[in-house]
Parts: sequence; structure tokens; C-alpha cells
Amino acid sequence: MKLYNTLSRQIDEIQPLSDNTVRIYTCGLTVYSHPHIGNWLGYIYWDVLVRTLAASGYTVERTQNITDVGHLTSDDDNGEDKMEKGAKREGLTAWDVAEKYIAIAERESALLGLTAPNHLVRATAMIEEQIAFAKTLDEKGYLYKIDGDGMYFDTSKLADYGKLARIDIEGLEAGARVSVEGKRNITDFAVWKFSPTDVKRDMEWESPWGKGFPGWHLECSVIARETLGDQIDIHTGGVDHIPVHHTNEIAQTEAVTGKQFSSMWLHVNHIKSDGKKMSKSLGNVYTLEDIQSKGYDIDAFKLFALQKHYLTEGNFTWENLDAAQNRLKHWQEVADLRWQRTESEGDAPDILAPLTDDLNTGESLNLIDAYFTKIESDSTAPNEKFLDRIQQLLGINLVKSDITDDTKALIVERQQAREAKDWAKSDELRDRLAEQGIGVRDTPNGPIWYRT
Repeated sequence: MKLYNTLSRQIDEIQPLSDNTVRIYTCGLTVYSHPHIGNWLGYIYWDVLVRTLAASGYTVERTQNITDVGHLTSDDDNGEDKMEKGAKREGLTAWDVAEKYIAIAERESALLGLTAPNHLVRATAMIEEQIAFAKTLDEKGYLYKIDGDGMYFDTSKLADYGKLARIDIEGLEAGARVSVEGKRNITDFAVWKFSPTDVKRDMEWESPWGKGFPGWHLECSVIARETLGDQIDIHTGGVDHIPVHHTNEIAQTEAVTGKQFSSMWLHVNHIKSDGKKMSKSLGNVYTLEDIQSKGYDIDAFKLFALQKHYLTEGNFTWENLDAAQNRLKHWQEVADLRWQRTESEGDAPDILAPLTDDLNTGESLNLIDAYFTKIESDSTAPNEKFLDRIQQLLGINLVKSDITDDTKALIVERQQAREAKDWAKSDELRDRLAEQGIGVRDTPNGPIWYRT
């Protein structure tokens, strides 16, 4: 299987570090607010990644974190902890905010049909391990203290710091990543933050350096190591993680282990909304609930996401979602021909092949389109195994909208009335079907039903 390797900028074959098992770490959600559609984009692609690897004969072991502490509102170690910010906004404790949005995330993940990771770990569940990891960094001489702020990683101790993002450290503008007085280097980052002396935080712990909480980057290094080992095969996340979060993960992990952290880094590009960056002030931030409330199928959003390559930027509009909904509707209609027509004996396309070539999801969708168009026109039904293949690889079940035998009988009876030119009876049966939420599209090759 070929995937884009961010570290080497090459297309490489997957070569697991251990036997035939591919170990994957995925950066998870920060659970301080309701996730929006842009948040879910990457998880849809990584779900297809896991499915593709499994279908290609690999065993997959995957870990995903839940950031419920330590993610500040900026990447420069300044600002408010997002969980504390969410707590103030909703009049709850940070712990309650985490529980609320973890429940929402779990529900929406199931709604999207995403494969559950083998290990789903909250940052707050591994505080002791994070402190132990930070102690090792300190003992190795990588940390220094900024009074009143925290323990910082000295990036000058690593000759190859910034290799993932190809950071030109000398070329960084003064102050570009320095907003904390006392930092030795532009790129230094907090590993442990101290609690304010005049405020009690909802989430804080005792440590060798003082009461506080872990820096955001620490949790991913520790959770990955504790669940998957010192080295992993693939690390996934968003393109915005490259310059700071993932760069700092590499630095602290490799400082502890002395080994290459991840063989491969995969980053999903953003989607804009109505051609602009998603922003609450612009009113263009949407959730899966918004999509459902407008009558769209969640699988339509998945098709919208998968029509582009994970590396390219997308643009969400309701018109684009309309196109994806129409595509899904057509697929469902053709899939439901299986009880009216003889199954096709022709070969179905190999939709796995494009996925093994750097997750070319758009090409797989195009192959399905072409096959279904052919099936619809030659008076046959789709191959049942092909429908199973779509569900196996894309997580889209096209046969879940089946209808009862009585409804099928009404559709057949209506078609017989049309053939007998009994238009009154045909209209009556059409109305009875409509009462059940069933519409019928008449084609030269017979009726195709759909849900209204």
C-alpha cells in the first residue's frame, strides 16, 4: 500500500515495524465544544485508511487520544486552557464539559460509522505517565524552568528539531513563536504548565516541579508510547498540526527514546465553508446535527468528504452537499434493484486499488458511479458482494434502507397497473406508497424506489 510520507516527501510502501501489524496513532478531539464538520473530516479519511489496510491483509492497532486538558487557545503556550474556557462558557466544571462533549463525540462517531480505535484514551487518564515522561526529559537535561509559568523543552538540544515541518529556525521572525518571557529559544515549548497562584483550576495535579497540568503536546507522546510502544508506523492528524504540535511530539518522544517516533505522517487538509475559513462570527460553522436537521443523510456528508483527496483543500456548501445527497440517492436506488432484477454476472470494479494508492477516495467513488450507471442501464442488479465491498471499505451501507415485502408488492402492483394503462389505480398505489414515505421513479428498465 502506498501512502504519502510527510517526513520524506515521497510515496512509500507500507513496511510495518513489527510483523504484519500497522500501528497508528490519531490525534483526537479537544472536547471543549460541539465538534463541527471540519473536525470530523480527518476521522472519515482515517477510517478508510484503517479499512483499506485491513482489506490489504494487514493487522491494524490504532490509538486515539481525547484531549480533555492542556490544550491552550494558542499554540505558543499562552492563553486559556480550552477546557477551562468551555467550563466558564457553560457554567460547568471542566470535568463536566469533558463528559458532555465526549458523549456527543461518541454518538456522532457511531453515526458516521467510524471504526472504533483499539485504544481511546483521555489525557486525564494518564497524568502519572505524563509526569514520569517529563521527569525523564528533565533528567536528560532537556527541560528548564520559567518561574510562574512552567517547565519548557529546550529545542536547541536537538540538532534536527523541526524536521517534519522543515522549519527554518534561523529564518523565523523574532517573536513568531515567542510570547512567553523567559523562553531561551523561539521554538521552545511547555511540557508542564504551573497553575496560577491566585486561581484554583478544575484540573490540576501535583508534580515534582509544582502543581499544574501537562502541556498539550505531552499527552500524545505519552499515550502513543504507553499503548503502541516507542515507535509507530503511521501518525495521523491535520495539516495545522505539522509546524507545532507534531513537531513537538517528535522532539520530546525522540529525546526520551532515542528512536524515530513514527515512520510516516499523514495530514488531512482543511475544508472551507462557503469559500471562507469556518468562523462562528461568519455563521458558517456547521455540525452533523445541522446536516441532519436539514434532511440530509450523514452518508451524504461522507461522500462529500471522500470525493476529494485528503491532501487537497475542500469547500463545503449546501449545493455541494446536495450533489453528494443525489449521488447517494442514486447509489441506494440502484442497490435496491437487487430484489427486482437478476444479479449482474459481470465483473465489478476493484475499488480497493485506488485506495491503496495514497487513499485515492475520489477515484473509488468514480468507479462506483460508472458501475452503477452501467447496472441501471443494462437491466441487471448490482453484485451483492460489491455492495458488501462498499460497506467494508467506505463504511457506507447501501442496503440499510430496505423495505417490507408488502411495500415491494405495492410497487409491483403499481407497475402492473401502469402496464395495463390503469392510470387511476396506478395513481392510487402511488399515493399509498407516498404515505409510507416511498417514491417511485419510472425508467425504461422498470421502477426504482426511493425514500422521500
